[in-house]
Amino acid sequence: MSSPAAPPTAPPVIPAAPPALTGRTRSWSVRAVALLVLAVALVLAAVASVAFGARGVTWADIVAGVSGSQDTLAEAAVAQRVPRTVLAAVVGAALGVSGALLQGISRNPLADPGIFGINNGAALAVVIGMSFFGMTSPYAYIWVALLGAAVTAVFVYLVGSLGRGGATPLKLALAGAATSIALSSLVSAVILPRAEVMDSFRFWQIGGVGGAAFDTIARVAPFLLVGFLLALISARGLDSLALGDEMARGLGVKVERTRIIAGVGAVLLCGGATAVAGPIAFIGLVVPHLCRMVYGPDHRWLLPLSAVTGAVLLTISDVVGRVIARPEELEVGIVTALVGAPFFIVVVRRMKVRAL
Repeated sequence: MSSPAAPPTAPPVIPAAPPALTGRTRSWSVRAVALLVLAVALVLAAVASVAFGARGVTWADIVAGVSGSQDTLAEAAVAQRVPRTVLAAVVGAALGVSGALLQGISRNPLADPGIFGINNGAALAVVIGMSFFGMTSPYAYIWVALLGAAVTAVFVYLVGSLGRGGATPLKLALAGAATSIALSSLVSAVILPRAEVMDSFRFWQIGGVGGAAFDTIARVAPFLLVGFLLALISARGLDSLALGDEMARGLGVKVERTRIIAGVGAVLLCGGATAVAGPIAFIGLVVPHLCRMVYGPDHRWLLPLSAVTGAVLLTISDVVGRVIARPEELEVGIVTALVGAPFFIVVVRRMKVRAL
């Protein structure tokens, strides 16, 4: 008589792969085409930025101004718009990637350099340097802004990590919002009694790319390049962090190292952009969401797509600010706030402030 067959054993439980590693995301060809389309849109936005402004110019003026000629007022206006366009694209790309990194680190759909207080941290550091140390060097602005951004990022993360459960998305959002308000109040407290500091700081505080120069871009470029490289290095690890820390560790990801690399990259990008353009808000919030909804959650594609989309959005916002207020101009920080505030409300209502 044969012995009864052994009951079948249950198959081993295999952790689910991150969404970016499954076949449910957008195909490689779709993303490649999207990146190409965005690159073309960036070129068109750059042309519009050079062509439109308070002073009308002809195509001949544009060609002469781009080549360096400043014989007429129109050619001089074009020559001034060229570095402004480059700075808008660079700052927009840096803020877009910075927002994507912060959202990936915290698994928080509301993560943004402005909402987390990093912009205001950089602004407070610059104000203190101007008010108490007579800071005037452009390099000093960059280093001090980076220091303020880094200290604020660490502070927000430590405060959001207190209590049970560690750094949850909701606690990080609350800690960032409270820190941002406190830092903004400190900035006002420092500059209000000092009229000379207020005059030089108030335009920078709004956020804008007017008065850009290529030497300013060259000073901040090394910091932004390092930030972009660190972002790309951390891309695969951020995909796994979307599943939670424990699952990410089960997939072999060094969670703490990934967060540190991505965090340093976000601080370099946000701090460098803030140093040269002021605290421009909402680009880091809007851009990653748009890219994630359209192109999927894979950070290896999300980060470069966020860079190009951020560059396009900020360049177009700068053009809009110059056109709608002729012969004056509306600072780009105001335009992005008008666009970003409704988007922020939509995100709060639809995503419940919980997780990506």
